[in-house]
Amino acid sequence: MNKFFFTIFLFVTIGTTTVLAQLITDSVIVAKDTLKSNDIDPLTPAKAAFYSAVLPGLGQAYNKKYWKIPLVYGALGTSLYFYISNNRNYHKYRDAYKNRLEGYITDDLAFLDNNRLIAGQKFYQRNRDLSALVTLAFYALNIIDANVDAALIQFNVDENISVRPVIYPNDVTFKTNVGLTINYNF
Repeated sequence: MNKFFFTIFLFVTIGTTTVLAQLITDSVIVAKDTLKSNDIDPLTPAKAAFYSAVLPGLGQAYNKKYWKIPLVYGALGTSLYFYISNNRNYHKYRDAYKNRLEGYITDDLAFLDNNRLIAGQKFYQRNRDLSALVTLAFYALNIIDANVDAALIQFNVDENISVRPVIYPNDVTFKTNVGLTINYNF
């Protein structure tokens, strides 16, 4: 009879331990990661530069730097305005000079002699070319700004890593020393 009770006791204990083991393995405790994962996309700067090349200011919008868009359009618009104005005046002086050589006198620039008309052409042509270079420079600066800004967004600027300037007195010479303190908090 003892063997019978022992066998039943053995089956009951083995059965309960396997059931408890299944209950324990089914309820897995998952710990949440408290650190924020910052995924780095290496193509982000290239995308921002491409967007700015297609439409100026679009790369700044892609980087969520909306306040830079009016600056981009203001710089490009101003330089384009001066290009168009200088081009118009250059053609005005050139046409007046050509008409004077053919014998036609226009009322616009009739008070100027030939040397003044040639000097005006050169002046406005130089300013037109300079305005075109400035426009291209602002366009390139727009692309470079979007690229660099997208690359710098991905850097870690956590407060646990800091570099601070420090001014401290020297105990021997009684002068103030300047240095940098590098802190890293875990």
